[in-house]
Amino acid sequence: MSDRQFTEQFSAAARKVGAAIKSVASPAEAAAYIATHAAGAILLPETAAMRRGDFNQLLAQAGAEVITDPSREQSATAVAGVTGANFALADTGTVVLESTDEAIRLATTLPERHFVLLDPRKIIADGAAAVPWLRRFRARTPRHFLAWITGPSRTADIERVLTIGVHGPKELHILLVEGWSEDFLEI
Repeated sequence: MSDRQFTEQFSAAARKVGAAIKSVASPAEAAAYIATHAAGAILLPETAAMRRGDFNQLLAQAGAEVITDPSREQSATAVAGVTGANFALADTGTVVLESTDEAIRLATTLPERHFVLLDPRKIIADGAAAVPWLRRFRARTPRHFLAWITGPSRTADIERVLTIGVHGPKELHILLVEGWSEDFLEI
């Protein structure tokens, strides 16, 4: 499959599980989208890609309130979290991100909205295609957390009724940003 076909397959699968997918032309356009849809304070964990793209500044220019050094107390007041992704699986619409840093885990689990910046070149076919990257994570840092996120948080453990957002974000927005970061080992 071509990169374009992987992107199309990923987008269809992610939409099927309830994620919003949007292709944006630039990080500035991504920041404007997030500022518009977040509707409140945004957790922005510091990562190499966020620093390199000066994403904190882009969000501020778009009018967003940004929390860049989140404590647990500040995190509880945020309505949105923003992260990158190490890679994504086309067959399931899943984004995978290394989340050993507590700030990343807070941004992906506490707020009602999670925004993911994903370079389309980091979309791979399926879990089998992820194995070499998982081995590289293990070789680099034997003890780490990886989050596999497929759509908004959902559970059916309350009388077998599907409920969205009980154990995490009610909304997942995946922004496809060409050229954001093609390094599978960084978010």
